[in-house]
Amino acid sequence: MGTIALTSPQFSPLQLPEVWDEACRHLCKKDRVMKRLIPQFGDARLVSRGDAFITLARSIVGQQISVKAAQTVWERFALLSKNLTPQRVLKLKIDDMRQAGLSARKVEYIVDLALHFDSGKLHPKDWESMDDESIIKELVAIRGIGRWTAEMFLIFHLMRVNVLPLDDVGLINGISHNYFSGESVSRSDAREVAQAWAPYCSVATWYIWRSLDPVPVEY
Repeated sequence: MGTIALTSPQFSPLQLPEVWDEACRHLCKKDRVMKRLIPQFGDARLVSRGDAFITLARSIVGQQISVKAAQTVWERFALLSKNLTPQRVLKLKIDDMRQAGLSARKVEYIVDLALHFDSGKLHPKDWESMDDESIIKELVAIRGIGRWTAEMFLIFHLMRVNVLPLDDVGLINGISHNYFSGESVSRSDAREVAQAWAPYCSVATWYIWRSLDPVPVEY
């Protein structure tokens, strides 16, 4: 239950930059913490980068290692091909990928990701018209991609406005810090807080993250 159902039609992901100001007005009106947080970060906005395959491959590379280590491994991996398309990744040698710093398991995950794109098991052209849960269902069928990764993809790549990633440690910690004076917070507590955020949970989550780390995250 990482997303809250919209009571109004799903926004097109391409509309997020245009609705950001609307989201901020809504959040400031409905939530005292958002009213305090949002003005602190000026004109900063959520940013999407890269294509779908690269975004997901980077998320796999970065699992369970530091941001700095992940960037180093990714740069080495990216040198193996001028253009890291699914088709070209499938032609890479396993030994070369391992020498770039990928574990045997991460090699398996990236190959499985490439196979899903190459075989047509994924439907990226349809994602804009699909609801969040349908996209998550497609993505978690790929080895190495769980619900958290799928939700980050919805937020940072597809720019969906109403995703609430309850498995995200930063979100839970941020809610604890901003709403409960640092006390332990359950998923139920977080979901209750987020009722005031809908239908802009992604935007509110982004500001909660910023309250812990002022440098915007990109995936």
